[in-house]
Amino acid sequence: MSGSSGKAKPNIQALPIIKERISFLYLERCLVNRQDNAITVTDIRGTVYVPAAALCVIMLGPGTNITHRAMELIGDTGASVLWIGEHGVRYYAHGRPLTHSARLLIQQAELVSNTRSRLAVARRMYSMRFEGEDVSKMSMQQLRGREGSRIRAVYREASNKTGVPWNKREYDPNNFTASDPVNMSLSSAHACLYGVAHSVIVALGCSPGLGFVHAGHERSFVYDIADLYKAEITIPIAFKVAAQQPEDIGAVTRRAVRDAISDGRILERMVKDIRELILGFSEDGSSLDVPEIETNIIRLWDEKNGFVKNAVSYGKELDDMESEIIDFIEGYGTLVEEET
Repeated sequence: MSGSSGKAKPNIQALPIIKERISFLYLERCLVNRQDNAITVTDIRGTVYVPAAALCVIMLGPGTNITHRAMELIGDTGASVLWIGEHGVRYYAHGRPLTHSARLLIQQAELVSNTRSRLAVARRMYSMRFEGEDVSKMSMQQLRGREGSRIRAVYREASNKTGVPWNKREYDPNNFTASDPVNMSLSSAHACLYGVAHSVIVALGCSPGLGFVHAGHERSFVYDIADLYKAEITIPIAFKVAAQQPEDIGAVTRRAVRDAISDGRILERMVKDIRELILGFSEDGSSLDVPEIETNIIRLWDEKNGFVKNAVSYGKELDDMESEIIDFIEGYGTLVEEET
């Protein structure tokens, strides 16, 4: 027996755009259900109501049960869902994108498949981090070395400011508590940033796996984008939280990252940066003006004309011509029979 929720599916144009949404909501050990156009989250403390359309990404941690009706609403409103492990340090799956357009995906695939354009995008990513520096002539090896020096300096500065000792980045994905407090906080902070970056990437219709700096992993582009903001957001937060020595370092870190993402309008910046990185370069690496993205457009590919209109009865003119030829042949045959 099937039923209806009684609520019409929202028009995608009426939903809040990705840059205006709340960054993420992490849930664990609770039941996620639906009431009207809100999702309900219930645990031993009670029930809270969350407007699904205002969310960018929902992270479902251990012990979370979610109903079919809740997933239906989340899918209709375009929020991404990530199924993750304890403390947010493992990733299992994600939901659907918000956009109907494949324009960014096509351009992303073209850029990453060409060495010159891929290097141009990678240089642009590094130039976003090295303010005031000219990286236009640097090789990838030079860029990696420069980035390594920059990140080490960021770690030293954060350590000096907070008094938290720093040796190196060291963690075990399968054992969250096996590292020191600052590394645990870094793992939680980076996991949140990866989730938000992943959500923005799929919401725009891009591929998480087609990275320009990172390669070979299903989330290579996620790591590319997240790296743009680590020195500004997650690294300073991790050291500050570690200095506070909270009992639940993961929860405190996640809340701090959530606040920083909201206050710094990171979602809006991610959307802008991704669009500029992908649409701001031609195949040969030259810079382009960034146009607006068309939504809900379906075309047919043509090897000569690029794209042609969809929902057109192609071949009808050939059918008409064929009918005319058949009529002519039949008429000619009748005429010959009459003359003989």
